[in-house]
Amino acid sequence: MNKQNNLKIIDSDFLRSDIVRSADRRFKGHNTSERFLNREISWLAFNSRVLEEASNPNVPLLERLRFLSISSTNLDEFYSVRVAGLRELKNNRINNPAADGMTPSQQLAEIDKKARILLNQQQTCWIDLISDLKSEKIEILKPAELTEAEKEFLHDEFINNIFPVLSPLAVDPGHPFPFIPHAGFALALQLKKAKSEEEHSVLLPIPKQLPRFVRLCTSLESFRMLPLEEVLVEYINELFPEYLLINYCTFRLLRNSDLEIEEEAEDLVREFETALKRRKRGEVISLSISAGANINLAKMISKNCNVLRSEIFEIDGFMALSDLQELVQIGIPNLLWPNFSPRIPERVLDYDGDIFKAIQQKDMLLHHPYETFDMVVRFLQQAAVDTSVVAIKQTLYRTSKNSPIVDALCEAAETGKSVTAFIELKARFDEAANIRQARRLERAGAHVVYGFITMKTHAKLSTVVRRENDKLITYTHFGTGNYHPITAKYYTDLSFFTCDSSYGRDATKVFNFVSGYAKPSSLEKISISPVNLKKFLLDAIDNEIKLAKLGKNAEIWGKLNALIEPDVIDALYRASNSGVKIKLIIRGICGLRPGIENLSENIQVKSIVGRFLEHSRIVCFGNGGQIEKLSGRVFISSADWMDRNLNRRVEGLLEIHNNTIKSQIVSQIMSANLADEKQSWVLQSDGTYLRHNKTGDLFDCHKFFMENPSLSGRGSAGDADVYKLRYKR
Repeated sequence: MNKQNNLKIIDSDFLRSDIVRSADRRFKGHNTSERFLNREISWLAFNSRVLEEASNPNVPLLERLRFLSISSTNLDEFYSVRVAGLRELKNNRINNPAADGMTPSQQLAEIDKKARILLNQQQTCWIDLISDLKSEKIEILKPAELTEAEKEFLHDEFINNIFPVLSPLAVDPGHPFPFIPHAGFALALQLKKAKSEEEHSVLLPIPKQLPRFVRLCTSLESFRMLPLEEVLVEYINELFPEYLLINYCTFRLLRNSDLEIEEEAEDLVREFETALKRRKRGEVISLSISAGANINLAKMISKNCNVLRSEIFEIDGFMALSDLQELVQIGIPNLLWPNFSPRIPERVLDYDGDIFKAIQQKDMLLHHPYETFDMVVRFLQQAAVDTSVVAIKQTLYRTSKNSPIVDALCEAAETGKSVTAFIELKARFDEAANIRQARRLERAGAHVVYGFITMKTHAKLSTVVRRENDKLITYTHFGTGNYHPITAKYYTDLSFFTCDSSYGRDATKVFNFVSGYAKPSSLEKISISPVNLKKFLLDAIDNEIKLAKLGKNAEIWGKLNALIEPDVIDALYRASNSGVKIKLIIRGICGLRPGIENLSENIQVKSIVGRFLEHSRIVCFGNGGQIEKLSGRVFISSADWMDRNLNRRVEGLLEIHNNTIKSQIVSQIMSANLADEKQSWVLQSDGTYLRHNKTGDLFDCHKFFMENPSLSGRGSAGDADVYKLRYKR
């Protein structure tokens, strides 16, 4: 799988850094830049892999468009949070280097160089997609390409459905430059009064309430449309009948979207509402402006946005590619992924939908989206109406706008059950939504807990306490992803259900920690951050090192979204040097350099980017046996191996003891991910990622999971041979 002749370089120039970094000799002769890849550059490399899918001929056309939109949305968030943070460090002359030795100034220089490459690649990709869309009768037009009938239709559309929403804003001594919000998109106009030399500058904000593309409804069999900004320019005389348009340009800005919260805030909700208002007016982090813009208009915009030349991006093409998601909604079936209906666990069907009886039989693990997330919703909906249920506790980090989970919790509280909701107000970009959900739950009579001011509660836990035969039985759900029914349709995550009392006791201790600051002790099945999760991981890695030195089998398998915590990376390096075989699947950011002699030659790292977003976190330790033969230890987690997750968040790591579920995780999920060729990128020691260049029927783990039911939850149909579905690598 790793042979060079089966791989091609996609983004080597994109990833390599020209910066010579300091020589810190703390680890066996390897300085920091040799030991660690930079977090920000690694993230940009991940977004490059996402963008690459927009050019992948094996991906349906509208799905390619979706990948392009996602790469643009990702880059916006990266700038408004990560780049904004680095700028603050630089401006405050805080020059503490990152783990790889780069200072904030050095990182910003590298980010700028690579981001500009990425932006150009996005525009090139969009040009290619326009051609492909046209061949499928989806045409993005210029006004000059319209027929007379289309021009008549467009004029009526402008007058009736666009003109009433527009608000032109003059810019002159009597009208200061208006506030443009985060991700605000506008036209800047230079107008001249007819039969006069008098000129005026005007901004025309492009309302987000209007579609970005105006469809010309002249045919039901084709899609002919114009970008909204083209329509506005075409009918500018309808807005300014006495003026001539001399020059115009489009621009868009991003603002600092990170939140600052006072640690001593007495009313956390009110403090967050105030902080959200501050976010809307955060300083401008980047300004995108159409290439070739009139110099006077460009100067007016940049001056009033208070940006440096280095913070300006000239876009030769389509502004705000994130809006292309709108075109995906056209929804032509043959241009999208084939329909896939998540499975209902057979064991739940065996019990006529009674999820508590299914859990009573034995522990159950669901692999979303292949098994429906509706089972998690049903778990809470059934609890809400079950007269035997006395209490429900639930963490909510992110959820959907009209969340059925919140509906169930409200219903349970209104019927007199004890309901406690642990809502994380600091979930970035979902803060306002979570405040609304919290108030709704409080009105229903639930206890709402906001947790720690300085730490996010990121653990995914739910408990339902039922009275059964005069005993209280705790049913526990532990997840690797959010309680979000929408994202659960395309995020791969795990849901573990159990009524084992030891898991229930541990979950209750975690809830008590968040609600009452009672530091948990004597945890039986769960490790949590920031109490003992990191220590447990380091101890488990050290145990593999000891076993390797004794000549016993020693290996580690891991699946994460990100790996950048320096102590954990150095522990993995020590393990590699001791002969521990390490296989890692890291979808996004990875600060570890694999394949370096005397450092990491026993470590393999790959990233999978495909139809579904790999989001589940899994780690397996050989513990003297062979992971593949189910003789090791298996864990699922809500935590990536990052400083914030291991040291500044409430996270969970849960050990799996049920043999069927261990087989499901090891022999199905991990084995298939490790065997995947079609969607895999292999990380090299210099930070580049190589993709398979083989032809033929490459193994696709997502296709495998869609076609094969999971071992756990199969009910009577799956008891005969739990190993039958193991993928033979």
